[in-house]
Amino acid sequence: MNKYLVYFLLLNIVLCFSCDKNLINVHCEDCLLYEPAEVKLVITVDPFKSGMYREPIVRVYEGNIEDSILVTPKSNSDRPIYLSVYINKKYTVTATYYYKDRTYVVVDTVTPRVNNETDRCDNPCYIVVNNKVNLQLRYT
Repeated sequence: MNKYLVYFLLLNIVLCFSCDKNLINVHCEDCLLYEPAEVKLVITVDPFKSGMYREPIVRVYEGNIEDSILVTPKSNSDRPIYLSVYINKKYTVTATYYYKDRTYVVVDTVTPRVNNETDRCDNPCYIVVNNKVNLQLRYT
């Protein structure tokens, strides 16, 4: 009997922490009636602060960074950067910081996707997931 209980608990843990699809939190206010071909990529970086020589430089690459397909180089202001990208494509985003005579590069990848939600909202709709990138410095 204990063996089945362990399997049941293990299955529940795997389902709760699955990274394929957000199974718990669905925000129906973010629903779209039609499946979009492009979505907004939201890039958050540290704002310019004392000790920095200039604003961080943000670069967005299509695919892996080794492929060197630069989508756009952008500078940052104090608010997040919004960039229109295609769904189901991998993007690598870098932010280069110049802080107290050192250079820090923060790298992250994201693949924006659209999930079809039919059960948890009033009407069937599409919800954009994996479209946020946090490139803030954690340690300096």
